[in-house]
Amino acid sequence: MKSYRSPEELAGPGESVDAVLNGRLKLIQPEKGYRFSMDALLLSEFVSVKPGDFLVDLGTGCGVIPMALLLTSPLKHALGLEIQQDLVSQASRNLVINGLSEKMEIIRGDIRRVPLSEKIADIVTCNPPYHKADSGRINPDFSKAVARHEILASLDDILGAAERLLRKKGRLAMIYPSERLTGLITRCRWFNLEPKRLQVVYPSLHSSSKLALMEAFLGGKPGLEVLRPVIGQGDPLLKTSF
Repeated sequence: MKSYRSPEELAGPGESVDAVLNGRLKLIQPEKGYRFSMDALLLSEFVSVKPGDFLVDLGTGCGVIPMALLLTSPLKHALGLEIQQDLVSQASRNLVINGLSEKMEIIRGDIRRVPLSEKIADIVTCNPPYHKADSGRINPDFSKAVARHEILASLDDILGAAERLLRKKGRLAMIYPSERLTGLITRCRWFNLEPKRLQVVYPSLHSSSKLALMEAFLGGKPGLEVLRPVIGQGDPLLKTSF
């Protein structure tokens, strides 16, 4: 097998190599088209991880969420599910350049028909589309449209997949628009997922909230812990070197 001297050798035409976590994590992603946002890194910082946990990331994109957790938490193993082949390719190469091929797998698959066994995960993460399929302007770039609108997977599809994948008392962690938070909590309970931790994200001290982080336990008892708010982009160590 060829030994690549640098991540740039694995990046193809129209792709860039960017770094986060003070350069610890390098990611191939498109120069144009869908690129991960700070939301994914906020979610990786929020997730509660126990030693030996196995994580499934739904709609993993370039794999940023589970890879960040493998580098910063006691997470044992991860699997990323992604439907778009270009992103599957990028995520697979990102495993190689970060030395994580033995700790994580990338599988091409549909959230609506998850090609995985039931009850395998301690944690399910998802940075889902924020807008309903019939709301707002749909981006002409398909990868951006899928990331922003519920074109290929609805909220119920994501919650249903999490319910099937999680072991008893397993955790689902998501980041979601604050204006849709009531709907998220309501729908979680339809899928036996009890919201247990909530953290609200504010762009600044003078702005209303745009996003919220939520963790729900499968079969958990009622009782919600509301954490201190996140102002701006949270932990400065998460910032990128784009």
